[in-house]
Amino acid sequence: MLKRMKRRYLALEIDCDGTFSAHEFMDAVWGAVLKLYGEYGASRTGLTLINYNLEKKFAVVRATHTAVDMVRTALASMTRIGNKPAAIHVVRVSGTIRSLYKKATK
Repeated sequence: MLKRMKRRYLALEIDCDGTFSAHEFMDAVWGAVLKLYGEYGASRTGLTLINYNLEKKFAVVRATHTAVDMVRTALASMTRIGNKPAAIHVVRVSGTIRSLYKKATK
């Protein structure tokens, strides 16, 4: 019997001077995960972009609960998005989107 995948939601603060699209952001995240953990590790993360706000420089990504530490280290290792220098900070991790938004907006 297969177990249900438990999910975690990560609120991210993007520290970057320039602007970039959500597609460029996720390409950079996937690139960092692939670089650190390879294809097998990346396939276990279940990464999905839930929300991306360019004006507030805020994003929410979903990952499996077993891969949260992998995603956090990959995000910490990111130094560029596209050709622009950038840093990603994990603000909060939560099991539901609702509680993530409640805690992250305080």
